[in-house]
Amino acid sequence: MKAALAGRTVVLGVSGSIAAYKAVELLRLLVKDGADVYVVMSENAGRFIQPLTFEALSGHPVAVEVFDTAETASMEHVRQAERADCLIVAPATAGTLGKLACGLTGDALANFFIAYGGPTIIAPAMNDGMYAHPAVRENIARLKSRGAHFVDPEEGELACGRVGPGRLAEPADILAAARAVLQPVRDLEGLHFLVTAGPTREPIDPVRYLSNPSSGKMGYAIAAQAARRGAEVTLVSGPTALEPPEGVRFLPCLRAEEMHALVQENFAGCDVLVMTAAVGDFAVETVEKEKIKKNGDAPLVLTLKPTRDILKEVAQKKTHQFVVGFAAETENLIDSAKEKLRKKNLDLIVGNDISAPGIGFQSDSNQVVVVDRAGRADPWPLLPKSRIAGLLLDRILEARRA
Repeated sequence: MKAALAGRTVVLGVSGSIAAYKAVELLRLLVKDGADVYVVMSENAGRFIQPLTFEALSGHPVAVEVFDTAETASMEHVRQAERADCLIVAPATAGTLGKLACGLTGDALANFFIAYGGPTIIAPAMNDGMYAHPAVRENIARLKSRGAHFVDPEEGELACGRVGPGRLAEPADILAAARAVLQPVRDLEGLHFLVTAGPTREPIDPVRYLSNPSSGKMGYAIAAQAARRGAEVTLVSGPTALEPPEGVRFLPCLRAEEMHALVQENFAGCDVLVMTAAVGDFAVETVEKEKIKKNGDAPLVLTLKPTRDILKEVAQKKTHQFVVGFAAETENLIDSAKEKLRKKNLDLIVGNDISAPGIGFQSDSNQVVVVDRAGRADPWPLLPKSRIAGLLLDRILEARRA
């Protein structure tokens, strides 16, 4: 079987981060996948990983300084740029992102980036506060606007001891991004996907609302991968901290009623609806115009009304559409998923136990069971949500062809 990246030349750019050790594993995976890999290091990367390690695994000299050898002095980095099929910067620190976004030079990696005009994949890694800083967000947005592909960092314990988004994505996920860029599978061309994601917010008064902890990660992963595989994608999203995926039509909303209207408006023209959004089941019957004041120890009583069941309503109207629902449950997962699939007239449902620690809401991974119309339940192991997205798209395509 031919390796996926056989015959491809990849330049791996490594910047000065504690996560640089993961670049060694990424290099190993790229080589195993058939790629011919050249490594270019930033000025500080060598403080974390010795160039000799990359040289031994890649079989090529490593560019570390701009004028350290006869090869670099004779503009070898330009010649590499001319023959490279892809540049992967992993890890990309805040400083490196700034250099790349502003076109600054001064080290081998920055110089190479300026000389290179092909596909670029960037995987940031840094402290969560740095990742959230407006200057870093602007640099990321600027690079995206120029066509750079990003593999977002994961959330977890960081080298500084804090917990939050900033951990370098797993090498396998970066490899998958490289495969998607260099050998894109376009098996969803001609299909229009309508995807919902994130939570909804139901206001109580001008400063308070009812909501849930959905991060939107599952829906955004599905939308991003469907777009990369050639589908036309409309993403209807409640409020999240995520950047809209590249190549999708993005429709933001807040309340369940707003999401209902957008789904109804776009359903007739879609081929596949994937409803991952955690739509609130209840809304306040009367939203106060002014902030509710605390009245001593007196309890606050809210009267709630059920929201409209978006998924059930649109599924009753389907003609050619393939409709996929998600079921977040705390007990009797498979039975509850089967019952929801039957009652709502779905073609496929994905259930997950949100009471299980470390999966579901806010997590980068999940453990789900997929149930089809015949009642077959297929439990999947704990997987990154990006991996679940790809497998689910495969399953949808298979079911539509059956």
